[in-house]
This record gives sequence, structure tokens and C-alpha cells, in this order.
Amino acid sequence: MKQKQILFLHFFYWLLILFNGFLRVLIYETKSFSILDVTIFLANFLGFYVNYFFVVPKFFDPKRFYMMIIGFFVGVFVFVLFRYSLEEILLPAVTGFRNYAEGTTFLYYFYDNIYYSSLTVFVSTNLWFFKYYFKIEAERTKLIEERKHAQLQALKTQINPHFIFNSLNNIYSLVYQNSDKALPAIEKLSELLRYSTKDLEKDVISLDKEIGYIESLIGLEKLRIKNPELLVIEKNINHPKIDISPMLLVPFVENAFKHGDFRNKGFVLKVSDDNKVLHFYLHNFKNNKMKDTASGIGIENVKKRMEILYPNKHELYIKDMESEFIVDLRIIFPYEND
Repeated sequence: MKQKQILFLHFFYWLLILFNGFLRVLIYETKSFSILDVTIFLANFLGFYVNYFFVVPKFFDPKRFYMMIIGFFVGVFVFVLFRYSLEEILLPAVTGFRNYAEGTTFLYYFYDNIYYSSLTVFVSTNLWFFKYYFKIEAERTKLIEERKHAQLQALKTQINPHFIFNSLNNIYSLVYQNSDKALPAIEKLSELLRYSTKDLEKDVISLDKEIGYIESLIGLEKLRIKNPELLVIEKNINHPKIDISPMLLVPFVENAFKHGDFRNKGFVLKVSDDNKVLHFYLHNFKNNKMKDTASGIGIENVKKRMEILYPNKHELYIKDMESEFIVDLRIIFPYEND
């Protein structure tokens, strides 16, 4: 709850107190508030906020419940003391008028006012607990958001070195073969690194940039594939500027190239967005001779990020068959920034 809503609760309480005063004026047919009414209101106000700002915070201790009980009685005592000082000491000295008969002891005054004062202190204490609870909730929410942000940053930094490692392996293979594709491959990798180092620091990038990553990656991988025409890519993007977390789709494509069979088979990649749903579909054949204990890091990474970024707003189906691998991902977007 925001601060202004806490203030509204205070305002509403004192509005009720004033309304009760007006009713008393009407019922007892007095023409206006007396000096005694003003004094009582001032005593209530001071006792209420002394309890609110000083007594309750001082005695609040969730681990020692008895301290809060002691604090409540201290609040009641302070409240009655304020009223007694104003009504029976200050008011008679200034106006010669008092609420109780002369000679009334403090003990009797305390006993006579303990019920009324307990109600006021109870309200004051509960309003403080409201403020404390909402403060704790706000801090907890902030910690959760900070933890999510830290997790996302950590996950994104895992992707980048994993991607670089695989790309360098491909380039090493081209250089080893003295292929004339080695230099273009290095140039493609440098383009990808410029993109990734610039945009990985951001929370979101536009969808067309993420697709640009994928197209650059495919361009890099085509340099080492004998039959690049086997790579089928279909795009149908109506909202290129919607926000997406960087490197969210790239790991699936990167994984396909790392573990795919491209000797006589390629893969099919489809990306579309329609009816507020981003649909990413990838189907590739597996090279069962290529086993890597580190495989799947990128995909597990994406799964964790999906759970954080799009809870209940995404569907991810992965079919890991003996010779084929299929990814079918749908993410619901509002398209508000299109």
C-alpha cells in the first residue's frame, strides 16, 4: 500500500472522531464545541501519535510478544497522562475550568478513562502495524525483483561465453582446413559480438534485433555447411518492435547447429507473431555421434529465464527424440510498445 493510502486511513479515523463530536453537539443541543472539547481532542491527538511514533516502535519485537503487551499498556498510560495533564492541570490553570471535580485523584481518572484510551491506543497501534506490514511487503517485493534481475543478469552472462565457445570451435575447424570461409566467419563472429556486448546489458531488446542475432548466427554457420540450402527459414513478423529479453531465442538455434546433422539434412525454423502470440518453431535432425556433456546449458538457461520473465504467459514444448529435436515455443505479448 502506498504512503498516501496510509495517510487516508489516518484522515478517515480523525474524520470519524470529528463526526462523533458533531453528533454530540447535536444530541446535547450545545451551540458549539467548548474549550474542553478542543482540549480533549488535542490530548487524544498527542497521545495517539506519541504511541504511534514512539511507544509502539520502541516495544515492537516479534520474538518477544510480552514486550508488545507491555508496550500497549505503556501506550495507554501515556495517553491517559496526556489527557490528565491537559484537562486537570493545564486547563484549570488557564481557564479555571476542569472536566472532573476538584480533588479527583489520578488513579480514579486513570480508571475512568482506561476503556476509552485503550480503544484509541488500539487503533493507533494497528495503524502502525499496517504501515509496518506494508513497508515489509514493499521491501520483500523489491528484494524479489532485485533477485530476479540478478538471476537474469547471471543467466545472460552464462549464454554469451557458451555461444562464443561454440562459434570459436567452428572457426577453428575452418582455419584448420585452410578454408577461404575462415575470414568471413571471423567477420560474422565479430558482428555478433558487437551486438551481444551492446545489448546483453539491456533488460529487453526489440524482436527484430533478436531475429537479427539469429540471422547472423545462421549466416556464420552456413559458411561451414556443405548444403546451406537445406536450412529453411520462414518469418512472418507483424510487430518487430515488441520487447523481448536478449538472447532468449538464439540458444535454441545455436544448440541446433552444435548438435545437428547437416550432411544431407538441414533444419526448419519458423518465427511468427499473430494474435498477440510470438510463435517460435525449430525442427532439426540430430548428429548422434556428437555427444557433449555440456550440451543443453543454453536451453536450461532459457527455461529458467522463461519462468522468471513470462510466468503463465508462455508454453514451451521440447521433443528430444532419437534422431530429431523439436522446439515449439509460444509467448503471449501485449504489443503495447508496438
